[in-house]
Amino acid sequence: MEETTALAAFAALSQPTRLAVFRLLVQKGPDGLPAGEIARMLDVRANTLSANLSVLTAAGLLTSRRDGRQIIYAADLTGIRALLSFLLEDCCGGAPELCRPVLDDLAALSC
Repeated sequence: MEETTALAAFAALSQPTRLAVFRLLVQKGPDGLPAGEIARMLDVRANTLSANLSVLTAAGLLTSRRDGRQIIYAADLTGIRALLSFLLEDCCGGAPELCRPVLDDLAALSC
């Protein structure tokens, strides 16, 4: 992952509504939720939510798919793993084996 991509992800998560959306969708796993359900669960107006979903998707943190008339959003596990790996890739002062257990745990995560 490039630094600019990581910075976009951090910027996307630095806003309270976007962070709440992200955390909710991480909890829901790969099935995700329709945009309308996210709006209801977080008590966010649809147009506000739409803008926030776009930011999170552009940052590589969410995926979307159409299901009939609904758009279903889910956490992008590949993007999340890439971001976490970026954070840890140079860890431990030149002794990456110290971070290996954390990276292995991340690689083993599946929803």
